[in-house]
Amino acid sequence: MEYLESRVAMVNDRLESVIDAVDPDALSDELGHVVLAGGKRVRPAVTILVCESVGGTPEDAVDFAVGVELVHNASLVIDDIIDRSDIRRGTPSAWAEYGYGPAIIASDGLLGEAFSLFSSNEQAMQIVAESMVELGEGEATELVARPTNEAEYMTLARRKTGALFRAAAELGAVAGGADPFTVETFGEYAERVGIAFQIRDDVLDATATASDLGKPAGHDAAMERPSLVQITDLTPEEANERAKHQSEQALAALDATGVSQTDARGYLRDLAEFVIVRER
Repeated sequence: MEYLESRVAMVNDRLESVIDAVDPDALSDELGHVVLAGGKRVRPAVTILVCESVGGTPEDAVDFAVGVELVHNASLVIDDIIDRSDIRRGTPSAWAEYGYGPAIIASDGLLGEAFSLFSSNEQAMQIVAESMVELGEGEATELVARPTNEAEYMTLARRKTGALFRAAAELGAVAGGADPFTVETFGEYAERVGIAFQIRDDVLDATATASDLGKPAGHDAAMERPSLVQITDLTPEEANERAKHQSEQALAALDATGVSQTDARGYLRDLAEFVIVRER
C-alpha cells in the first residue's frame, strides 16, 4: 500500500499548492473545504497509475491527475446543490457551509484551476472537454430524461461516471507518451471501472447507513434518482452481479493494452476488483 499511498500523497500535496495559490483567500478557503475534506482520490490515482504503466513517471502525470480531481469535485458541489445534500465526506457540503452563491462560484473556481492545469496540452484539453460534455448530458438525463430500464441506465452511468474515469485514464496514457490504441484501450478499461463504481454506489445507497457512507443514505429513493435498484426489479445482489460484469470487461481491456506487468498495472487490476466490493 505504501506504493499507492505515495502517489496519492503526491496528488494531495499538489492539490494543496494549487488551492493555496488561489486568490482571494475566501475563494481559496472554499475550494479547500471542498477538495481537502477527504475523498478516495480514485480518478487521480488512475491517471498516475496508467502513466506509469505505459512507461511514464508520477511526476509526468500529477498535474493532469490533480485536474481530474478538481473537475470531479466541481461536479460534486453542483450535485449537492441539486440534491440539497448537506453532508459530503462527513462534513458540511459547500452550499450548506457557505450558501448557494459561494458554492456555485467554488465549482466555477475548481473548473478554472483544472483547465489551467490541462491548458499546456491540446490533447488533454480535448479529452477533458469531451468528458465534460458527456458528464453534462448524464446530469441532464438524470434530471429530465430519466431512464426507465436497464439499458438506459447503463447509458446514464457511462455518461455520469464512466466518462470522467475514461478521461482520467486517457490523460495518464497521454502523459506517459502512449500511442492512440493504448490511450483508447486504457480509456475503455477505466470507463468500465467507472460504471461498476456507479452501480456499486447505487447498491450502497440502498443498503448502507449514513455513518458507513459519510453522506446521507437512501438518497436515491428519497430524491427519486434513477439508480439501478430504483428503476429495475433487480435485487442488490443482482445489481452487484451487473457491477461484476463491468469489472470483468475492464480487466479484459486492461489485458488488451499489452503493457508489461508492473506494480502500477497490478494496482489497476486491484482497482477493477475493489470497486465492486467496497463498503463506502
